[in-house]
Amino acid sequence: MYRFSRAIYRDLAGDIIEDAHPGQSSNHERVLRACEAAIERLATDRHYFAHPARTLFADIRWYFPMNVQPRVLRVIECYLACADNALRQQPQNGYDVYGNPLHCRATTRKGAPCQRMPLPANGYCPSHQHLAETEEELLAA
Repeated sequence: MYRFSRAIYRDLAGDIIEDAHPGQSSNHERVLRACEAAIERLATDRHYFAHPARTLFADIRWYFPMNVQPRVLRVIECYLACADNALRQQPQNGYDVYGNPLHCRATTRKGAPCQRMPLPANGYCPSHQHLAETEEELLAA
């Protein structure tokens, strides 16, 4: 998954503003770390990451001059759409892209996370499918 974050960084690296304080971590490093964090969150927590492009742009826009920020947003949207598409095409064999077992998004009555295998369509196990229906109704309203 890091190929997407590195591609975002490579496209944007030429426009990053030089550091005012060279002793601390550089602006290039901060942009790269923010790109990697956004891609990792997209891969592991996609159901709770509603607007990844907007979030990443808000995190890194300070490192670019105003005149290139529209291009920065377009690059981010393009690569994150490609990453999202690649993640959707991954086979749902019970593991995420890092090899961790998938779990249902719901919690039990006692507040513990449900440990059952989710269905690929919405991330809920068969016992919690009713929660997916209520989410769809809320989104429609």
